[in-house]
Amino acid sequence: MIETSPTASSWGLAEIPYGTIMHDSIRHRDDLLYLLAASSFVEILSDLTTQNLIQFFDGDEEVGRWLSTGWERDEVRHGQALRDYVRAVWPEFDWDAAYRNFFAEYSKLCTVEEMAPTRCLEMAARCVVEMGTAGYYHALEQFAPEPVLRDLAGRIKNDEVRHYKHFYRYFLKYRVLEGPGRRRILAALVRRLGALRSEDAEIAIWHAYQSAHPTLHKESPEFRTQLAAISAMVRAQFPAGMAIKMLLKPLYLPPVLRGLVSAPLALLTQRWVLR
Repeated sequence: MIETSPTASSWGLAEIPYGTIMHDSIRHRDDLLYLLAASSFVEILSDLTTQNLIQFFDGDEEVGRWLSTGWERDEVRHGQALRDYVRAVWPEFDWDAAYRNFFAEYSKLCTVEEMAPTRCLEMAARCVVEMGTAGYYHALEQFAPEPVLRDLAGRIKNDEVRHYKHFYRYFLKYRVLEGPGRRRILAALVRRLGALRSEDAEIAIWHAYQSAHPTLHKESPEFRTQLAAISAMVRAQFPAGMAIKMLLKPLYLPPVLRGLVSAPLALLTQRWVLR
């Protein structure tokens, strides 16, 4: 059983020392501008995802309370912190306009109908999402060239790991209530893993990139090259070992089976990281 952790993150925006940012070490990094702006878009839009989850888990007061007072607050705070970092380093970037364009496209994907067919399987899917975000912020913490950004990425990474533990605890609750077999759980994990790239990162990075390059389109060679470069940067530091452990946990596999599925899941995890 996962230990109960605090409802919400203990740090606030006022603790991030934006005034001490070493601008010379990051100002020239357009790739990080696009990546950080994209991350802020996805995180801030978590309020919409939260409302869908609360609707999906209607009647479960414990889950609803944590989603609204813990998870949503943390996620939106993450987005605000990243947004403020972007504004501090790249004040000429029109964050509000780029976010509006992102919201117009991505919000159409955030519907209750897009969730898993049962509560247990949706909790398994949420574990995949938290695995992905924890791994991404771990990678960002490793390759960030600026100390304030490294500190911020580490704070967010720790929150995402804690969120995973909450979703896993609720997964265990609904596994007892609904009793899905491993095959259904595995299918839910793989489905959500395959959806992460198209639904989150590429859409968000595109709208950050398009804000600076309004005459280009999503399939332009320039954007595809930039996307590939960002992918390689994240993939190089993505913690595959940690990710596999988090992915396998909901399957409650014996050691022999765990070894058999680790390799194919590792491949799918690598595909999640942008190519």
